[in-house]
Amino acid sequence: MIIAIDGPAASGKGTLARRVAVHFGLRHLDTGALYRAVARDTLAQGGDLTSASIAAIAAARLDAATLRDPGLRTTGLGEAASVVARHPEVRAVLIEYQRNFARADPGAVIDGRDIGTVICPDADAKLFVTATPEERAHRRFLELKERDSGIEEEAVLADIRSRDDRDRNRAVAPLVQAEDAALLDTTNLAIDAAFRAAIDLIEAAMGRAGRAG
Repeated sequence: MIIAIDGPAASGKGTLARRVAVHFGLRHLDTGALYRAVARDTLAQGGDLTSASIAAIAAARLDAATLRDPGLRTTGLGEAASVVARHPEVRAVLIEYQRNFARADPGAVIDGRDIGTVICPDADAKLFVTATPEERAHRRFLELKERDSGIEEEAVLADIRSRDDRDRNRAVAPLVQAEDAALLDTTNLAIDAAFRAAIDLIEAAMGRAGRAG
């Protein structure tokens, strides 16, 4: 079973994906962490994020064991990740890793921005999770201020809008809702309500595919 969950930054897709994976007994992959790690490693080597060849080398050398690095969640790396994610060379390196992860038993819940459209277009269920930019910025602000008391919500909102623009307008694998993905707007939903809604949508998709029960 493969469940694809896409959506913009801070929409809640990662939190939902982790809970959905536990619910169905599947593995979980946060593909955003892959691009954050590539950005981290590029910067650590003194490389230029706008250089496709340098970022692609970092992607090829990526150590999956470092994907749980807490430092990947900083605002700066989120911005940097959206820069390296625009490089077709980087995406080409990472695409097989993501597909192989999805194919391995017993299946996986994968969240990102092009899972239902590019990585796993034949996923058994697809969700597109979204929320208003203001709500997403507020959530990210609450998350980040625990580590950086000097951060301002207006700056987080500007970052969210900038990332949305890059993600939606990049030439390769732009952020877009797959035609067969169910839309889940979490703007006014607490996490438990969003989780229940996600499960209902996934089980409905499974039922249509004859996989219910």
